[in-house]
Amino acid sequence: MSQALLSHDIVEHDFKEIVYELRPCLDREGKPVAGLSNAWIILNNPAQYNSYTTAAVKEVILALRQASNERSVVAVIFTGSGDKAFCTGGNTKEYAEYYAGRPLEYKQYMRLFNDMITSILTCDKPVICRVNGMRIAGGQELGMACDLSLASDLAVFGQAGPKHGSAPDGGSTDFLHLYVGIERAIQSCTLCETWTAYEARQYGLITDALPVLKLDGAFIRNPLVITDRWLDETGEPVYGRMKRGDALQAGKAMLARGTIDLQPLDQAVERMATRFMYTMPDCTNKTLNSLRKKKLEHWDRNQQSNRDWLALNMMTEAKAGFRAFQEGPKDRREVDFVRLRLLLAEGHPWDDEMLASILPQR
Repeated sequence: MSQALLSHDIVEHDFKEIVYELRPCLDREGKPVAGLSNAWIILNNPAQYNSYTTAAVKEVILALRQASNERSVVAVIFTGSGDKAFCTGGNTKEYAEYYAGRPLEYKQYMRLFNDMITSILTCDKPVICRVNGMRIAGGQELGMACDLSLASDLAVFGQAGPKHGSAPDGGSTDFLHLYVGIERAIQSCTLCETWTAYEARQYGLITDALPVLKLDGAFIRNPLVITDRWLDETGEPVYGRMKRGDALQAGKAMLARGTIDLQPLDQAVERMATRFMYTMPDCTNKTLNSLRKKKLEHWDRNQQSNRDWLALNMMTEAKAGFRAFQEGPKDRREVDFVRLRLLLAEGHPWDDEMLASILPQR
């Protein structure tokens, strides 16, 4: 008689902020395999571009642990709801209304965030980031903690920290240079200029970018991007940058006419998970853990001191930046950077007078 298996989950939990579901693995012919699944962890806040609240962070940690412990799970698919965003980072409404000016509270929050990143890096299953839209700020950091990334070619990638009062110390300053090299990492992390999915593919940040815009019954590549050459039959890379001027307007018109269908992305994700199914599970996990050490070397060295600094920063630039983003009009969600620098040059303290002077006015 077989012995009942023990549960190694820390707690039993009903997910409310995210979606956790098991979907059947597909074999090489695309047929479901009875008894084997992929765990889909879905950030479920599309109205706010899948930004994560404190409650959602807790659930992602629990979901990753549960997926690790599910004996029938082959791979984890980490993604977001809808077709606009994988994740745009922390919930700026919560940041502005609760954490701004409260460093101890934010420090406790950052412990949860750090645990979420660590949970990805120590998951017992391969973690595939399904990038269904924008992967920005903390979303970029979540994605880089994953093992592989497949993206909609409408997705964009980047950071927001120094533009909005923070530093990308939730993983980007640890991981990004491992993917794209130090100079591109510095450019992205400081200037906060986004990359197209094709640029991300060319730079080595993601595995592939899949066309998901359907126009007149056929899938077409992102019309907002101009390329030097497309991906050809031999697998040559596609160089892509955002169009400008009239070409950009024409691309937007095409985008408005078409419909977004994520089926090509989903098929690519399923094929990747299937390829993992046809490997030895323990050998795969050991190989992943050996490779993840390159990320963990940086992450474990810096995460605690970064957490301390990010908490204290909630008294100054983060307080201003998150309030500006939340309270400002849609076309002006940044502080007056020139005014801020002039005040600091005069030795002005960080007080309510300074905040009133640099925050955007409606």
